[in-house]
Amino acid sequence: MAKESDGFVRAIARGFATVEALGKAPGRHTLSEVAASAGLSRATARRMLATLVVMKYCEVDGRYFSLRPRALGLGLSYLNALPYWGYAQRALEDLRNETGESCALAVLDETEIVYALRLPARRILSANLAVGSRLPAHVVSLGRVLLAALPDDKRADYLATTDFQPITARTVTDRAKFERELERVDREGYGWVDGELDPAICGIAVPVRDHNGRVVAAISVNTISGTLSEAEAKEKYLVPLRRTAQDIRTQASQAG
Repeated sequence: MAKESDGFVRAIARGFATVEALGKAPGRHTLSEVAASAGLSRATARRMLATLVVMKYCEVDGRYFSLRPRALGLGLSYLNALPYWGYAQRALEDLRNETGESCALAVLDETEIVYALRLPARRILSANLAVGSRLPAHVVSLGRVLLAALPDDKRADYLATTDFQPITARTVTDRAKFERELERVDREGYGWVDGELDPAICGIAVPVRDHNGRVVAAISVNTISGTLSEAEAKEKYLVPLRRTAQDIRTQASQAG
């Protein structure tokens, strides 16, 4: 949990922790399970759940609690607030149709990327990833692009505090090597990752900028590892990726 400030409202924090606990795993959950997952006492969790039931974010069946469809609106509120999200859906559909590969848009949340859009191609076997899914930023091309765009002080903090855990045999775990890679991504304007999250998948990504030139998201094309090299991926996908990123920026700017 973030550091508390003078304006921190603990009850609201506990309420959100309860919602997150209910959504961590599918199915129904007991009071004890929710309390343990949210880091709350049973008495506090009981009050939070009772409030969520009244507000229709949660329902209770005997001793079991589960989220109701209204809770989906919490996540949609964020997506609807993104000025480019509506345009990105159509743009990514066009990109997927053009490339025949899975395409995605993600944002950075501390050390993880969060998918705001994902359009899979049938040939890529990664059905578990959907809108809202999180991945460690250092092992995916989307994350490399977003990390490279951080201000120098925030990038330095990330490099100093992140534990670069190996996920596959190809995961970059050397801090200095990863820093050099971020510098390359920043300089050349694209990220490339091959087999660092999943040995079977590679991806190339570019930044999406707002009207002020600030990087607000990243988009990617992902395909099966071993089907093409980094140089071949650049030749095949960089132009359509950058065109799509510019289209999203232009349409969002015109609307705003």
